Formats: sequence, structure tokens, C-alpha cells
Amino acid sequence: MSIQWFPGHMAAARKKAAEAMAKVDVVIEVVDARLPEASTNPLVHELARFRQRPLLKILNKADFADPAATRAWVEHYNASEGVKAVALSCRKPGEAARIPALCQALAPHRNDLIKPLRMMIMGVPNVGKSTLLNALVRKRVAAVGDEPAITKALTTYDLPERRTIVDTPGLLWPKIDYPADGLMLAASHSIGRNAFADDEAAIFLAGLLLARYPALLAGRFGFPVDGIDAVAVIESIAQRRGYRLKGGAADFEKAAAILLQEYRDGVLGRISLETPQTRAAMIVEAEAALAAKAEKAARRRGAAPKTQDASSQNAENSAGTSGGADDIVAASDEAPASDAPPAPEQEEPPAR
Repeated sequence: MSIQWFPGHMAAARKKAAEAMAKVDVVIEVVDARLPEASTNPLVHELARFRQRPLLKILNKADFADPAATRAWVEHYNASEGVKAVALSCRKPGEAARIPALCQALAPHRNDLIKPLRMMIMGVPNVGKSTLLNALVRKRVAAVGDEPAITKALTTYDLPERRTIVDTPGLLWPKIDYPADGLMLAASHSIGRNAFADDEAAIFLAGLLLARYPALLAGRFGFPVDGIDAVAVIESIAQRRGYRLKGGAADFEKAAAILLQEYRDGVLGRISLETPQTRAAMIVEAEAALAAKAEKAARRRGAAPKTQDASSQNAENSAGTSGGADDIVAASDEAPASDAPPAPEQEEPPAR
């Protein structure tokens, strides 16, 4: 079953974000460098394209991610029209300080006292938006913590050189289509604790580490990983660390929580949960499973299965994932400021 998490405040916040985007020049999307596409909200891209706003994609926590995977993702995103990608760590003020200049290059027409640059930060929960905002404003104006969805409302702040920036709450989307995306978000703590079980996310993470980073796993916990599965990894952590329940049984839940926390804190090493290649393979596998399920259901009904090419299937999946982007944009029919690029007239936002 796919992990889903869409608290009530997010529905209101996404409509307000759509309205505010009409009055900004550049959208800054913050994603987790360890899972850049899984932590990309499709709504952000739909609204940015609809409003014809350039997108600066910040792959934050790059110091926690596999450098080779991060380079591949930056190259992948920079090949997209209207997108500029950069990898950095918002915890380092010197790196965060580069962002206004990068935004200025994307909106060169907003470069004087009459037309100051206006920016907006968006992204899923717990990817470092508040840390970035505090670095840009140069004081603690946004709460920072190890829990998703701390920020609940849109707020505008003034920056040096008469620039402004709008901070938005962490936004997910109503339906996460791919189960692996939900598990990656859960493992990285971008989803509320009540939406998933630690052991489920930890088993997923352990399996991924076995497949891609076995040396880091063995080096951190000190046990051989050859020939074991994901469940055995967590059991071995419990045994190695001495996590026991009354009666002597291994404390599986505590070991699972430790694995997740040490990954989130970067203690395990520089790890990326996905690359452009592994994501493409995951999508192919997920869509094949979906097609097989549909075919099986059709056979049970005694009817021929409907055939559908991959592109149309993707379009339908994306339409469901966006969670009503048409309605969100319709709620923001206010025209953009006269000195901003005009929004297209009588045009629906494109599907993901």
C-alpha cells in the first residue's frame, strides 16, 4: 500500500501559493539531494509553467548525498527548459548566499529600485526551506526542526537590495502514485510519523543500502552483509547494538528507528536513494506491475484488458497526482503584476 500524507492545512496553503506566484519573478524549489525527484512536488512545476516563471531548483543537503548521483541529477535538470539546478547545503551560509544572484540571472528585468527581485520558496516538508530562509534573511525568522510541516502559513520577508522572498509551508500532493516515492519520503522524514510505520520505511531503506551501499552499511554497524536480506539487516543492528526487549528478543522497532535516524543525520555516509537511471527503471517496473494488475482484473471480469500506451498512462497518473491543479490556478485568476512576464490567456496548466 502506498504511503499518503496530506494534512488539511496543505490544501489551503497550495491555493494561497498559487495566488502568490502571480506576484513573484522566480520560484525557488528546494528538494532533498538524496531523492531529488521523489521530493519534487509536481504542482510546483505545473504552476511555474502556467505562470511562465523560471524555476531555480536547489538540491539541498548535497553534503549528505552521493556526489556522483548529485552531478547526474544537476545535469538532468539543467537539460529542462526554464529550470536552473544547483546543489548545495543551506546549512552553510556562504553557499546559501549564492541564491539571490542565481535568481537575478533568471529574471534580469528585475534589477533596480523600481523593479526589485521577488522570489518564492517552495518544496515538500523538511527539505531545508526554513534553514535557507534564515540564511537569506540573516536572522532566525522561521522555525527549524526535525519534524515535517513546521511552517503553516505564507510569509513575505525583505532581503538586502530591496529584494523580497515569500516563504511557503511544505507541500505534498494529494496522491503519491509510486509506492517507492512514499517510502523514500518517509525514510527521509518528509512525511508525518502518523502516516507510516518506522519498520516499513527502515526495511525499504535497508534493502536499498544492501543493493547500492553495502560497504557503508557494513562499515557503520560492523557486521557482514553478504547473503542477508533487509529484515536481517535490522535484526543484526539490534543484536550488534544490544537492543533487547524483555525476555531477550531483539528490539526490531528500536533498531529500525536507529537506521532511519542515522541515515537522516548523514551518519551512514553520503547516500542517494535514487539516480536518473534508477528512477527510470523504477517507473518502468511500477507501470508494468500496474498493467499486469489491470490485465488480471480484466481476465477475472471475462473482458479483454484495455490497452494504453506509456505516454497516455503517464498523463493520467500525473493528472491524478496533481490533485486538481486546474482548480488551484482557477482560485488565483488575478493577473500578474504589469512588469512580470504575462501569463498565457485561456490556457489550462499542462499535465505533469
